[in-house]
Amino acid sequence: MWILQKVVPLKGSKKEIVEMILKYKAVVPGNKGFLREYEVKSSTKLYKLHEYLRFDLGFAPDQMVLFEALDADGVLCSEYGLFDMGDGSMDSVSLEKTLERGETVLNYVFDLNHGRFIQLVYVAQVDETPWASYPRTVLEKGLAPSQFAAESEDLGDLPEVESVFESDAAASDED
Repeated sequence: MWILQKVVPLKGSKKEIVEMILKYKAVVPGNKGFLREYEVKSSTKLYKLHEYLRFDLGFAPDQMVLFEALDADGVLCSEYGLFDMGDGSMDSVSLEKTLERGETVLNYVFDLNHGRFIQLVYVAQVDETPWASYPRTVLEKGLAPSQFAAESEDLGDLPEVESVFESDAAASDED
C-alpha cells in the first residue's frame, strides 16, 4: 500500500494534507555515463513529467514518446502514450497511480523507431524542500543521450550504470 500524502497539524485544530515528493533515478541501460535523479510531486501527471524530461534532456517537442510501466520484477504492466492505448493516456495518469498499480519502473521511450529509452526507477519518498519547484533535477552526471542517434554514445571513462534489472539478475545468479 502506497501512502503518498501526510497530514501535518497546523495551529489550532486544522490539519493540512501535504503532498509527498517522489525520487526517481534515471539511467540509460548500456550507457556508462548517464545518470539523473529527479524529484516529482506524487500528483504529477505523466504528461507533465514528459514535458520536464523533454526540456531537461533537450529533446525535440515534435516526436512521439511512450512510458512503459513495469513492476519490480521487470514485467510490463502498462503503456501510457500521448493517446490512450488502453491503460490511460499520459495526461490522465499520475505517478501516484502508477505506484498504486505496483509500477515502480517507468521506461521513457524517446526513440520509438529504435526502442531506446531512459529507465526511471522509483527510489523513495523524500521531504519537500521549501520554496522548491517540482519536478526538479537533483543529480546530473554525464550527457543526455542524443534523441536521433541510432546508438547512445559511450563516454567510456565513466563508471558503468546498470539497469535495476541487470543488477538483480546478477545478484540472483550468484545465489
